Amino acid sequence: MGWRDHHRKSDFPPPKRMTSMPDIHSNDAVMPRPLQASRPKASLYGTVRVPGDKSISHRALMLGALAIGRTEITGLLEGEDVLATAAAMRAVGADIARQADGSWVVHGVGIGGLSEPEGVLDLGNSGTSARLLLGILASHPITAFVTGDGSLRRRPMSRVIEPLSRFGARFVSREGGRLPLAVSGAADSIPVEYTLPVPSAQVKSAVLLAGLNTPGETAVIEPQTTRDHTERMLRHFGATLRIEAVPSGGKRIIVVGQPELVAAPIAVPADISSAAFPLVAGLIVPGSQVTVRGVGLNPSRIGLIDSLREMGADIAYLNERVEGGEPVADLRVRGSELRGADIPPERAPSMIDEYPVLAVAAACARGRTVMRGLAELRVKESDRLTGTAEGLVRCGAAVNVEGDDLIVEGSGTPPQGGVTIATRLDHRMAMAFLVLGLASREPIQVDDARPIATSFPDFEPLMRSLGATFVGA
Repeated sequence: MGWRDHHRKSDFPPPKRMTSMPDIHSNDAVMPRPLQASRPKASLYGTVRVPGDKSISHRALMLGALAIGRTEITGLLEGEDVLATAAAMRAVGADIARQADGSWVVHGVGIGGLSEPEGVLDLGNSGTSARLLLGILASHPITAFVTGDGSLRRRPMSRVIEPLSRFGARFVSREGGRLPLAVSGAADSIPVEYTLPVPSAQVKSAVLLAGLNTPGETAVIEPQTTRDHTERMLRHFGATLRIEAVPSGGKRIIVVGQPELVAAPIAVPADISSAAFPLVAGLIVPGSQVTVRGVGLNPSRIGLIDSLREMGADIAYLNERVEGGEPVADLRVRGSELRGADIPPERAPSMIDEYPVLAVAAACARGRTVMRGLAELRVKESDRLTGTAEGLVRCGAAVNVEGDDLIVEGSGTPPQGGVTIATRLDHRMAMAFLVLGLASREPIQVDDARPIATSFPDFEPLMRSLGATFVGA
């Protein structure tokens, strides 16, 4: 099986599911659960904490499994995506358990200590889990079969298969490099230097993780900065990492292979991608004041905050601090009269998951908002660029898509609403349009709220605690 094999149809048997999570994309799944949001009788008010950062939660479990000793994780996101990562790391040898106090403990096996899984690794809806895990497996001499739900099976894996094959790993996948696939990790992996063709923290992380069990130095050249949670956490566990400027711009990130990672406690900050929903709701519902505690403010993740401030949002950082190597603060927003802004393409990597809810804010603003360079939105859990635009048009907003740019012409008042939005089984689309329903003149219903559990299991009760009005159909 060589590099060309990854283009062949897979010939391994249908996957045996490892978890009890329902496949919401299956024809056998339970019925959809519509949910409607409408203007609350009063302003939104309160202080809340959203779930732990999803990106950090995945990496904490994975690197804890590759470390020697006992890693205690507090604040771990317990959504379906992260639980899929936990199940996969257990399947390759790590001891991972939730404690009675809500913390999680990982007893790692060390670099090179993974064992071959007996069953298929089912990663549900999580593209992060799939791509980062393939990086880890690529330099371990074991064979594993990897699958996911209907949405994940449609998402491209070629972007990691290509660089990981350079280490000596072999892949057999469906056409287009899609799941389910088989990966046979390299017995004697070869260090590589890889230049990212598009900004992607997942691809960067997959290559760096493959480099951990590879002798010598593995390097990723990043022309445009992406989120750096992997680099921060590698250092947290004791890996040797260097970052150098490159003459053409950008940076070279170098990891020294075969370190002994040492277990270290991790406090997961609140996820800014989840905080985005109560924050935007607080901005667009007049008279509101909403505070979200302990939000991670990694400089590579705050594009949404920068963009909202350019639109005139009243956002304050309170109680700034550092936790687990990540900058953290409480964020307070007050209802604001937003105005249009031009959001540059180089900001996209720092807020790629927040564009649907930023577009909701733009639909309530006065003037034109142009969000540029959103090609990556087309290959998320759904085509979020098309879905966001179509949903806003159905709500009565003036929206255009020009190439990879999303343009929203705001009138200064929220759009009409009064429609049901097809969220394409995408958790962020569902939450974004429910937020819009809190400000629109008529209620907005989403066709299925079940996918929200993948990243924000307590979204509904948390938003209700602030005064949001939701009604199940």
